[in-house]
Amino acid sequence: MNSMIERLDLDRIQDAVGRAEERTAGEVVPVVVPRSDDYEEAVWRGAGAAILLTLLVVLLTLRFYEGWGLGWLFAPWGVALSVLVAGTVGALLARYVYPLQRLLAGSERLDDTVHRRALQAFVEEEVFDTRDRTGILLFVSLREHRIEVLGDTGINRQVEPDDWAEVVARIRRGIQNDNLTEGLVEAIEMCGRLLEEKGVDIRPDDENELTDTVRTPGRGTDKEGE
Repeated sequence: MNSMIERLDLDRIQDAVGRAEERTAGEVVPVVVPRSDDYEEAVWRGAGAAILLTLLVVLLTLRFYEGWGLGWLFAPWGVALSVLVAGTVGALLARYVYPLQRLLAGSERLDDTVHRRALQAFVEEEVFDTRDRTGILLFVSLREHRIEVLGDTGINRQVEPDDWAEVVARIRRGIQNDNLTEGLVEAIEMCGRLLEEKGVDIRPDDENELTDTVRTPGRGTDKEGE
C-alpha cells in the first residue's frame, strides 16, 4: 500500500498556498511527517504486558491443568520459552500495530512529542524568517493522528489559538477520507480567509518570503495504514 505522503498532489497544494498568500501577509508552510517518534517505551510496555499475561496463564495452567498434553510447560525451560515468545510477540505488536502503539504510549506522550516535533519543524523550515513574523506552520504527524498549527508572533497578535480549530478539522477530515491533499488544500484556503478577516493585510511591496511547497521530511520511509 502506497504511503499517504507519497500520494500527495504537491502541485495542487503549492497552488493553494500561493492563492492564500495573494490575499494576506501570512506565509503558510505545510509540513507532513510519517511520525514524530518511534516510541520505544511503548515497545517495552508491550513486551512487559505480554510477559505478565503469559506468566498468569502459565501459573493458572500449573495450578489447575491435570492432563498430559502440556507436560513440557511444567519444565523450567517450558516456562522460559513461553515468556520469551510472549515478550517477542508483544514487542512486535507494539512496534508495528500503530493503534496499539498509540494506546501504550499514551495520549499525553503523543501530544507532547508531536508538539516538540512541530516546534523543531518551525525552526528547521525557518518559518520565523519573514519580515513581519507572519509565518504559519501547518504540521501533520500521521502515525500519531495529530495536527498542530503554529503561528509566528506577527500572526499570534491577531489570531487566537481557538481560531485554528476549523483549519485542523479540515485536515483531519481529509485524512479520514483518505485524501490528505484535499484536506490540506481546504485548510490552506481557510487560513487565507481567516488571516484576511483578522486584518493580517498584505503590503503593497509584499514578497513571497518562504517557498510554497509542502515539506515532507521522511517521505517514502513509512507507510500509513495506521
